[in-house]
Amino acid sequence: MRVLSGIQPSGRLHIGNYFGAIRQYLKLQDEGHECFYFIANYHALTSLRDSQELRQITLHVATAYLALGIDPARSVFFAQSDVPQVTELCWLLNCVCPMSLMEKATSYKDKIAKGLAPNLGLFDYPVLQAADILIYDSNLVPVGADQKQHIEMTRDLAGRFNREYQADVFVLPDPYIVPEVAVVPGIDGQKMSKSYNNTIEIFQTDKQTKKRCSQIVTDSTPLEAPKEPAQCNVYSLIRLFASAQKAEEIAASYRAGGYGYGHAKAALGEMINEHFASARERYAALEKDPDTVRDVLRQGGQRAREVAEKTMERVRSACGIVTHR
Repeated sequence: MRVLSGIQPSGRLHIGNYFGAIRQYLKLQDEGHECFYFIANYHALTSLRDSQELRQITLHVATAYLALGIDPARSVFFAQSDVPQVTELCWLLNCVCPMSLMEKATSYKDKIAKGLAPNLGLFDYPVLQAADILIYDSNLVPVGADQKQHIEMTRDLAGRFNREYQADVFVLPDPYIVPEVAVVPGIDGQKMSKSYNNTIEIFQTDKQTKKRCSQIVTDSTPLEAPKEPAQCNVYSLIRLFASAQKAEEIAASYRAGGYGYGHAKAALGEMINEHFASARERYAALEKDPDTVRDVLRQGGQRAREVAEKTMERVRSACGIVTHR
């Protein structure tokens, strides 16, 4: 099966990114799927206006993905901007996309409600996302439950295009949603998100990680008192890293009393540092050799363009678009 997913370079990667997406990407890669993973830097332009920051974060995300285990020998890994065909396809899809479909997009409404300034790129985001998916004949698209609507929109657009031009041009993709992935809480208890400034970054030093864990918000239950682990943000994070046996041992300590939140935060910091130790070593090495990272993106972009161009030949033919090259 061909798998396609992208990440918007909006900040440094955190453990919510890992458990919410990257871990699934690695699993799909290891299962032998034909994986296309890209950095969605065009999508980032809907809200990011600092060109230097975009360049830096794009390189950070690329370096981080490679350090965490994305293998360019087994997955096509590239930057969205290295495939100009995707913006061409976006325009052609725009020409068959009804306004009413975009007006139903809940993610657009949610972002506007949170104070993000509306712009046409943000409104048209699902069409560019559809182009990203359809141009590689993707079968599966790993997404969170909150993104399922965008895959439904992609299927709607693909079906509409096929009907409008009476041609079987596009593969209709399916969402790949892992039901057991829980919402990863941030240090304030809300969903971990860069927009809330409540993240625990993956590529920090051990000391920085421990300090960040110490800032997790807890209640005022005294050290000696029993505590309910299911109601504790620290324990919710511990469960992501600990074995089932270790998690149960810590839960028992919570309930017995004499186990404080400070103990739990220290244990969490150690678990995070241990889990990402080898990835941090690889990241440090790649950070000193950015040309290698750029070469990976360059080669991945070439492979992605070859696939995209084959799709666009079908699309242009169906539309009657003639190119003189």
